Amino acid sequence: MDAWLDATLKAVHVLAVVFWVGGMVFAHFVLRPSLEASGLEGPQRLRLMREVLRRFLRAVAVAVALVLVSGAWMVERAVSMVDATGGRFMMPWSWQVMTALGLAMTAVYVWVRLRWFAAMERALDAGQPPAAAAALAQVRRWVGVNIVLGLVVVAEAVAAAPSPRR
Repeated sequence: MDAWLDATLKAVHVLAVVFWVGGMVFAHFVLRPSLEASGLEGPQRLRLMREVLRRFLRAVAVAVALVLVSGAWMVERAVSMVDATGGRFMMPWSWQVMTALGLAMTAVYVWVRLRWFAAMERALDAGQPPAAAAALAQVRRWVGVNIVLGLVVVAEAVAAAPSPRR
């Protein structure tokens, strides 16, 4: 049962991170340039991006919750196992890095959702495409920051994973 729970927690954690980071990479490097090349007028592109981002940001909220809960649960399980043996838990450096960067990514997500995406929606609702475009540019900038953070987290997880032995 314990091995099954550990594997499930790790799978949920990794899949949520992959969805979050992969979705940002797709939006930044595939969707956005494709929209620019599509021939859609600026206001149409902005409305489309609002709908795409609205759905994506909702899904990312679930992914963020899954990452935070599964990560905290895995750490708690490790602490409990060490405590049960009478040892003293020392969080590995790689876990500290992933935790710090994951919390930074969460803060950036909240900032994007509550500040810049909300500003874009307000501007579109008010019929102000230039203001909406400026807010979308900020979304793009901060998503770029989160992509870098996310890729560092993934690289750290891969580097910290035990290598198979021959």
